[in-house]
Amino acid sequence: MVLALQWQEDAQTIRLLDQTLLPVEERYLDVDTVDTLVAAIQSLAVRGAPALGAVGALGVVVAMRQAESEGWGDERLQSEVDRIRLARPTAVNLAWGVDQVRAAMPSGPETVLKMAKAVVEEDEAANRTLSRLGADWILDRTGKQQVRVVTHCNTGALATSAWGTAYGIIHELHDRGALEVVYVDETRPLLQGARLTSWELTRDGIPHLLEVDGAASSTIVRGLVDVAIIGADRITANGDTANKVGSLALALACQRAGIPFVVAAPSSTVDLATAHGDDIAIEERDAAEVLSLGGHPTALPSTPVYNPAFDVTPHDLINAIVTDRGVVEPAARPDPNLLASVAS
Repeated sequence: MVLALQWQEDAQTIRLLDQTLLPVEERYLDVDTVDTLVAAIQSLAVRGAPALGAVGALGVVVAMRQAESEGWGDERLQSEVDRIRLARPTAVNLAWGVDQVRAAMPSGPETVLKMAKAVVEEDEAANRTLSRLGADWILDRTGKQQVRVVTHCNTGALATSAWGTAYGIIHELHDRGALEVVYVDETRPLLQGARLTSWELTRDGIPHLLEVDGAASSTIVRGLVDVAIIGADRITANGDTANKVGSLALALACQRAGIPFVVAAPSSTVDLATAHGDDIAIEERDAAEVLSLGGHPTALPSTPVYNPAFDVTPHDLINAIVTDRGVVEPAARPDPNLLASVAS
């Protein structure tokens, strides 16, 4: 299993697999400054809600080590920690990871590092638990011995500390002999499905078909899949979820086709402080991501662009939210405080 992030004890740095270069090149970044970490987060060298939670926690250690070496005062240090916390606004796990260890900063970097390592270890455990729960729920709901799945973006080991969330469920189904095939959306504009999910599925020997995003709704409505499984970057108190833009189209198609639409995420992704999806800040990214592909222009440079990184799926379109603390069914049991029982 690939590891997207690791703490390097000897160098006291975060080692990140640079996901902007996959699948062509496997290159690692050694992060020892706040600037380098923020740049890695914003460029999507590291991405995925659980992975961002882990690097958020470890990033506090990086900031503290840099403060020691460069003689920062506490005000500067806190400001730099805030830079990490706010590097991407939609994914709640990044801020959550920072907040998990921030209160321990007066005790020194070793204490913070110990807590950050616990965040990383707990994420893998949570992913494996939710994968079992999700596979059980899907097989029970569909009544099938083998299922055909469609997924969007990347939710595997590359997006987490290890194993994966929605991808983890897919892996669990495969290990049980209960998976027929996965349809993988390419995930425009940065192709996380094509570059990352297909790469992981190939490494893991899991049968799959890559499709353009525009094909996904038809794939679902034509009856070619039995369930859609995606991840989440934020889940609100009522069960609305934010995920990579294009996710909402799958949910609408699943409702039309009458098949389950499943969201998988660790309990740390649940944000009880946000009541519903209308309150989620949607990150808008650089126009260049849409105007070119692989360094080659796909439109005139002067073309106006709207490039939201995420969309919000309303709870009434979601048949199951699978977390490490259990499964809730927003469409069947609407409740403004639905997620309270599984929140971290």
